[in-house]
Amino acid sequence: MSKSTSKKKEKPRAMTRADAMAVYDAGPEAVIDLLLGMDARLRSHEGRLGKNSSNSSKPPSSDITKTKGKKRGKGKRKAGAQPGHPKHERPPFPEEEIDRVHDYLLNACPECAYPELTFVNEPPRVIQQMELAQIMVVKEEHRSYPVWCERCGKIHYHPFPEEVVKEGLFKERLTALVAYMKAVDHASFSTIRKFVRDVLGENVSRGYLRKVVEKVSCSLDAPYEELLKSLPLEQTLNVDETGHKENGERFWTWVFRADLYVLFKIDKSRGSKVLIDVLGEEFDGVLGCDYFSAYHKYMKDFDITVQFCIAHLIRDIKYLAGLRDAEMKAYGKKLLASVKAMFKIIHNRENLAPDAFIKAMEQAREAIMAAALTDVPSRLDKNGKELKREAFNMAKRFRKNGKAYFEFITTPGIGPTNNLAEQAVRFVVIDRRITQGTRSEKGRESNERLWTVVGTCAMQGRSAFEFILQSVRAHFRSTPAPSLLPGST
Repeated sequence: MSKSTSKKKEKPRAMTRADAMAVYDAGPEAVIDLLLGMDARLRSHEGRLGKNSSNSSKPPSSDITKTKGKKRGKGKRKAGAQPGHPKHERPPFPEEEIDRVHDYLLNACPECAYPELTFVNEPPRVIQQMELAQIMVVKEEHRSYPVWCERCGKIHYHPFPEEVVKEGLFKERLTALVAYMKAVDHASFSTIRKFVRDVLGENVSRGYLRKVVEKVSCSLDAPYEELLKSLPLEQTLNVDETGHKENGERFWTWVFRADLYVLFKIDKSRGSKVLIDVLGEEFDGVLGCDYFSAYHKYMKDFDITVQFCIAHLIRDIKYLAGLRDAEMKAYGKKLLASVKAMFKIIHNRENLAPDAFIKAMEQAREAIMAAALTDVPSRLDKNGKELKREAFNMAKRFRKNGKAYFEFITTPGIGPTNNLAEQAVRFVVIDRRITQGTRSEKGRESNERLWTVVGTCAMQGRSAFEFILQSVRAHFRSTPAPSLLPGST
């Protein structure tokens, strides 16, 4: 083993009394340098331990710690519906949807056995039921018979219809069902295979199911590309990204959330290149996003208007306000109070005239900027390095990009937070946890298109299954695919 290797594995030696005395004998400057260094390391360690979902971008699941012997206390509310909660009842099936009716009529009085009962002209009591049909799969066979041609001396067959050839073993509804289970139910190919075997009574391979999903992906190519071309024309967009796994490699799932549709794109890059590829260099709308560096670069390089998420800002300010350093804590609390004052105005918007609201919001903005840029705690070590870097970085953020936190005041359609994009990407995170990502480029494309359909249909109140079925049907019959754009048919 080399000396360099052994040194790397050595643990730092604890300071002894003799070491401390040596520092003391070296004079005041040595003592000051040692204390400042210890304070910096302590605050850095404190920062790592003190971050949680309320004061950073860490997910709420990271707040959970494993503790023994502690049980969660019971809440005061009872389980089930709460007092005053409106009752929800399923509307009955309409008459035309009833396939079979079972009539029940008394032949005698149940109390005295009198046989001559009179029919009363009143509606009957009704219990409605629904059941799966016993024969769930209809099996078809297409036959093309051979004929002999004397002139050319060959056997000929009538060609099968184009849609039959494209469909293969699974016809359109079964094809759409497999894709729905994959995208909406987050089912793996193994799970879908078990469903087909145990419920439908047929055996298929996982490889065939993968080909079925690829067919669906092809059928969704035109609707996906239509949304992709529409994104650069939007006036407001919210964007976010989350990790994606593929054969052990790290990819990123980007979500672009417009007013009435959402588009997902999986890319190897987490940088501004993806924004350029999707939105172009001349995007003229307002981009709602968090404070990630890719958005800074895109904003700076192409003069893009950005609304940074205030919810993320508040978490960072709360982290400042929770530090032990008295100066930085006071700075964080002052800044947090000014942001809270702005949200009081937002919550009181209905009671203010439009002009009064905008004026009050502009005043609140100036108050936040002043709180962020004045009386900023600072202390340098002997090398000129900032020791109160958390406060320094916050002030730097406002000096460089403070205006980008308040575009929502004068821009209709964009909110102060990036919650819309974060909500749209949640079911993708669930899918990632269950299915463990993709294995190929075709798998990525299938996920992009299916997630886009599922997310957009949810926003528009449409059935994802029906849209997938329409797309598959159009693909098999070589007709135009349906559109995901709102208001289209």
